Amino acid sequence: ESKATSASYKEINIQWYIPSVAKPSNHTETKVLLLYAYNTNPVKMSDITVFSPASAFSGHFWIPLARIIILREKLSDLKEQVEILMQGSESFSTSVPTSLLEQSETLKISPSNKPKMNDAKVHLDEKTEEIAKRCFSEVKALLSVAPGLSSPLTEIPFDVTLQSITNLQDMFDLANGCVITEGNLFNWIISLLH
Repeated sequence: ESKATSASYKEINIQWYIPSVAKPSNHTETKVLLLYAYNTNPVKMSDITVFSPASAFSGHFWIPLARIIILREKLSDLKEQVEILMQGSESFSTSVPTSLLEQSETLKISPSNKPKMNDAKVHLDEKTEEIAKRCFSEVKALLSVAPGLSSPLTEIPFDVTLQSITNLQDMFDLANGCVITEGNLFNWIISLLH
């Protein structure tokens, strides 16, 4: 089955269109077109001429290129901070005194029993939390229907994991776009697009 004819439950696809590289006039800034489509229930399409499910939505809007470039840099910095925090907590949680290891040669940690590190919720320090709020406030401002009315976030709207930050960073990757599936990040993005 092709991805073009079916979609799992709760999935958003983000693509970007970059217009020709002709120089804009001095009075206009370069903008790129965000194209999105999402579904809130499983979708299976057999005939494109009769396809009209009530649970699939699409849209588009123009976003200034300069703001996306700045946001990508901020998200990259945030991802780096999250990775540093994860490494700190991972080394703390996986350190086992050598005397315990010597006492039990049969002690084995099975990788299949460990939660995926990318999906583990990261406890943010104060500095990283402020960086995250600024990044997410900028995302909210870019995706809101009325960006001028968008207020800065006072709380983080979804669980911060390495995967959620990577997905958010990929979302603003102009060369590739991305697909984000169900979860807190998906729900937050959809709430902004309404």
